[in-house]
Formats: sequence, C-alpha cells, structure tokens
Amino acid sequence: MYHSFNLNKGYYFAPKPFAIGFAELPTPNSAYLLTPGPYNISNIIPPYGFNISSIGGLATSLHTTKIRTIMGEKESEKLIWEQIRSPSSGTPIAATASQSRTLPKLLFFLILFVSLTYIVYTLKLISTSRACHDAPFSTDTLSSSITTTIPNINATVLRRVSRQTRDEDPTELRHVVFGIAASAKLWEQRKNYIRLWYKARDMRGVVWLDEKVNTEDDEDEGLPPVRISGDTSKFAYKNRQGHRSAIRISRIVSETLRLGKKDVRWFVMGDDDTVFVTENLIRILRKYDHNDLYYIGSLSESHLQNIFFSYNMAYGGGGFAISYPLAKALHKMQDRCIQRYPGLYGSDDRIQACMAELGVPLTKEIGFHQYDVYGNLFGLLASHPVTPLVSLHHLDVVEPIFPNVTRVEALQRLTVPMKLDSAGLMQQSICYDKSKTWTVSVSWGFAVQIFRGVFSPREMEMPSRTFLNWYRRADYTAYAFNTRPVTRNPCQKPYVFYFSKAEFNSTTQQIVSEYERHRVPHPECRWKMANPASVDKVEVYKKPDPHLWDRAPRRNCCRVKKSEEKGTMVIDVGMCRDGEVSET
Repeated sequence: MYHSFNLNKGYYFAPKPFAIGFAELPTPNSAYLLTPGPYNISNIIPPYGFNISSIGGLATSLHTTKIRTIMGEKESEKLIWEQIRSPSSGTPIAATASQSRTLPKLLFFLILFVSLTYIVYTLKLISTSRACHDAPFSTDTLSSSITTTIPNINATVLRRVSRQTRDEDPTELRHVVFGIAASAKLWEQRKNYIRLWYKARDMRGVVWLDEKVNTEDDEDEGLPPVRISGDTSKFAYKNRQGHRSAIRISRIVSETLRLGKKDVRWFVMGDDDTVFVTENLIRILRKYDHNDLYYIGSLSESHLQNIFFSYNMAYGGGGFAISYPLAKALHKMQDRCIQRYPGLYGSDDRIQACMAELGVPLTKEIGFHQYDVYGNLFGLLASHPVTPLVSLHHLDVVEPIFPNVTRVEALQRLTVPMKLDSAGLMQQSICYDKSKTWTVSVSWGFAVQIFRGVFSPREMEMPSRTFLNWYRRADYTAYAFNTRPVTRNPCQKPYVFYFSKAEFNSTTQQIVSEYERHRVPHPECRWKMANPASVDKVEVYKKPDPHLWDRAPRRNCCRVKKSEEKGTMVIDVGMCRDGEVSET
C-alpha cells in the first residue's frame, strides 16, 4: 500500500515497507523517496541510473500536476494487493517487496556495528587519556616512544656483536696456520727464505714435502715441522706442460686442516721461496670476518698469465688466505672437485676451480706479490702501490733486491726496517727540492731516487720497466698494470740511494734511516742545473705509524729539509698535513 501525503504540508509518499527514520537504498524499480520534513529538493533520493538534475524537473512536476491519490483508484489497489499476497506471483512488484524487507535489516545491523565500534573506541580513548598539555601526537610523545624502542633494537644488535667478539680477540699470528709447499730437491736452498720470516715461538705452520729430507741438523731449529704429502696417484693428471705435483700442492690446505689444530681462523698458503711480512698479513686479515667464507689473494703481474689461468685466481706463490669455514667446506668436496679437472696446469687453478664450485669469489689484496717477472724488481718495489707489502715471491728467479749481495743477504737487510715499521715498508712518498729543481721519490726502507727536473706524481707512481715480462717475447702491453719506460735521456736518469741502516731514536721518537748512493757510471748531462751526484747519502726521518692502514689509504708525504752536513740530503716522511700536496 502506498501512503499519500500533502506535499504542501511537508509530507511525502513512499512504499509501505518504508520505515520512518531510516533511508532505503534506491533500486531500479523504486520510486523517488522523500525524507521526512518540509519538502525540499535535497530530500529527494533518486533511483539508480537517474541524473540528479532530473530531480528539479520532478519537483516542478509535482507542484504543477494534480496528484492522484491511491484511494481514488480502488480497483488498482485491490489488484496490487492481490499480486503482493499471492505466493506464486513472479511479478516485479513481489521482487521489489522482498528486497524492501531485506535491505533495511542489513542497514540496521551495519549501523549498529558502526555505532558499537565508535562507542568502544571512544571509551578506550577516555580510559587512556593523558594530561591536557600532552597533545595526542606531540613530538615529545613520539620522541619518548622512539627512545624507548631504539635501545631495545640496539641492545639486540650489541648482544649479537658481543657474542662474536666477547670471547674473540683481534686476529693475531697465533690464529693463523701456514701451509708451505716445498720440494725435497730444493729444500736445502729454499729453507733459508722461510727462516727469514717464520718465528716458531709466535707462529704455527707445516712444510709439506714430496719426499723425506734430513731435518736432524741443529740449524733447522726454528723452521716449521715437515710432513710428507698424501698419495695422489688416484687422481688423473692430463696436462702435458705441467707436473702432477700440482695435485699434491693443491691439497695442502685440506691436509693442514686435518691436523686438527685448535683456535684456527685462517689458513695461509705459500711456497718455499715466498717471504711474508707477517705483521702486514695480519693487518690484511683483520679487515675480514674469519667466520665467513673468504678467499684472499692477488693476481699475476703478467696480463698473459692472468688470461691463460684466470683473473679470478689467487696465485699461490704470492700466497693466499682461506678462512677456516671455507677450508672446511673445501675439504669436504675437494677430492671430488679435483677429479673433475684433470686437464688443469697447476695447483692454483685447481683451488680456484673448487672455489668456483663453492661460489666463493677472489677477494683481491694487491699486497700479495707473485712477481711473475724476470730481471730487476727495482721499478716495482720503488713504486709500490698504496697498500701493505704482504709477500714477495720468485726470489730465485729475479735479481737480489739490493746490489752486490746475495738474495738471502738482501732480504736480511730488508728485515731491519721491517721490524722498525712494517706498516710503512716500501711505501712511496713524492716531493720536490724546489731550490735545485729536483724530484725526490722515497720508497721507505728500500731506496731513494733523485731526478733532475720535475716529474709529476702521476708519472712517479708508475713503475719503471726495470724488469722483463714472464713471457719474454711480450712487450710492455702484457702487464696487468701501468708502467713507464726507463728514460733514455741521460739527464733524466735517476740517482739511486739504497737503504743501508736504520735505528730508532728514543728521544725524538723517530726512525732515522740512511740510504747510500749506488755508485754506477752516469752519462754526461749538459743541463745547467744542480747535479745530484753531489749527494752521497740521504737521511730519512720518520715516526713509526702502526695504525697507517687503519685510516683511508693515502701516500705519505715527504719534505726536503735543510742539511747542515755537506753531501747529505735530509728528508722528513710522515702523514700529510692539512692542505699538503705533492706539487712544485
């Protein structure tokens, strides 16, 4: 049934199911619904699909058209009621009535739910209300919340870090085990290199030989214990240019691990003709977490060698370090891995092949020196890169690093500055004697060079080619780094002063090192300028700097000082001061 009302009195008309106080959602079959109250265009709710602008026309029509009341059409009303009450009716009117009964219930429960939620939320706010001077979202409140939360996070992180470091001191030599590959045929000669750097009281290591040697002589005291490598006859070797001893050497890390030494963090591999600067080795290893998988070493100086083998391989002669967890992982799979690579040449590439299977890349530290060169190492050592000197290799192949002495004697001389300041050993400094227009290059603990004229630091930091490539037919393009030619201009040939002695002055807290001129014939120079031949000795003053590599890498600076002694140049070497630059 429809109720009819007088619009002029503020009434409306609506279907029977409509309940006053609730708005019914319009349906496509519903009429326009008017909310209670005085008639207004805003009270009209249009059905779906109608434009709101049509409501204005409807209102005008309602005012101007005579409204026929439903009471005047009794027959139509009777027909409508019969259709509504009929159970079998499938007319649109029955469907509309059903929808009219369902939708208000849903709306009722929806509004009830929203109301209850609002009440609960309001009560919660009231119960947790704060003082009036504290705004609900004030910065003070936020900051106090942050400060009470962050310490908990930091505490968790600190606890995690403390678990790693609480019972672990910084890495020392006692945490390192050296595995040294040696040959019985060369043992008598090369054990002298090991004796130069290995200290049995402070270090642990094993020399792995292919055959038994006589170790009963008293002079062998202080060397690492000697062991014989395991049998490798079950492994295939098919490289015609190499030697199957490569398989034996590649298994040294695994065999050293099986010895079961305690408190080991790193295994360091080297050859019997490798000399380590162990203090610098420890400085390098401290940069890395020994609990992770690390494979640390360096490449060959020969570009062709790196192409032939791999740019991702650490060369064993220069030495490489493997963390203890990685050594364990390698040990579990190495024998199977070796079987898959019978055609490889050496031990280094077999190690790298297994590292590739483990997914561990090479971490490059260029202080490990393979020295795949021939001739004189002077150019390489006098322009050492800005990194700690960790190792020297192929000492039987190259010339002695100091002239007029044997190889072992030359290395013994190098141990003097090594003991005084190992961090600064071989580190290059570049400065200028402006009064004489000389360029001075100091490789601390090794040599000083004086050049006529001005050479830029960019030129001086490149090694001069005093050496030959491992592949003798290769030219300078076959190196894996930049080099510069040995000058042909007689006036630009450097005057070289080699390290002779050093001592620590406890009063000034400085190391005083002396470098004597290498007396070789120099070609005649016609430049009208001061001649470096007037200098016989160079004195270099330097404070020990054990924390040099704890800072960002940077060359030390040098300054030419006034000398009171004729024929002596005085140089001060140390950290660069603020604003100090190597310039003329």
